[in-house]
Amino acid sequence: MSTPGFDATRFKALERAGFNRIAARYADSAPLRQRLADALLDAASLAPGMRVLDLASGPALLAHDAARRVAPEGWVIASDIAEGMLMEARSRIASTTSDTGRNMSYLAADAEHLCVAQASFDRVLAGLALFIFPHPEKALAEIRRALKPGGELVLSVWAGREEVPLISRAQDCIARMLPPSKVVRPSVFRFGDPETLTRTLREAGFDSIRIESCDFECDFEDAAAYWQAFLDLAGGAAEALSRLPEATRDALRKAVAKDLAPHRQQTRGYRVPARALVACARA
Repeated sequence: MSTPGFDATRFKALERAGFNRIAARYADSAPLRQRLADALLDAASLAPGMRVLDLASGPALLAHDAARRVAPEGWVIASDIAEGMLMEARSRIASTTSDTGRNMSYLAADAEHLCVAQASFDRVLAGLALFIFPHPEKALAEIRRALKPGGELVLSVWAGREEVPLISRAQDCIARMLPPSKVVRPSVFRFGDPETLTRTLREAGFDSIRIESCDFECDFEDAAAYWQAFLDLAGGAAEALSRLPEATRDALRKAVAKDLAPHRQQTRGYRVPARALVACARA
């Protein structure tokens, strides 16, 4: 990444701290993203016996669903740079009495430096992850190395800013009210154009690229619930916001409530739309 002032090491440390902080709440907010998770898994065409690597797995929600689809002989590795997320995943699985997670393992690792064997996976999944990686070309090279010949990467990314009020309402408010962050952040919308995403995957050596849109809506009882949901997804941004004075955070909450006005329902609460892109690419 060539953004002036960008420090990849510092960025990763902030993301790791942020996602460790919000691990439990991130897992609890899974219903907001369930439609997108289902779309990604359907696109992956998983089958019993497959070996799957789930990158930026968080609390392994996508990985758990994948594990059910490849059972009983298949195997899934849930990988994330934030070890607290993986600990949350293991804790939740341990508290159940089902067979969920029996064909899974967990790997705390940087997606740009994967410690997995070459050509060992049929599928690599990356839900809402590619835009987080400081150097996506390095992560994509590692993914190609990990995939078997003919294996597929299946990922999701946010679409363009105007198509994702779920994220942009909060982000625009933060940008308007706060000075620029000391840690420059890659835009979560940087792969939101299908042509950009296709070119990035092709330059990384992938072919047979297919991209589809996934539209969904999220309901919130009030503006405070929307703001909390944003923080529960925001990783490093949430970590940085948590360090602000309470008065500043309160001002942000009030400003976001005003910005949400276009999404107010006639009866109660807010309905905020989002669009993501789901891509499949063959190694």
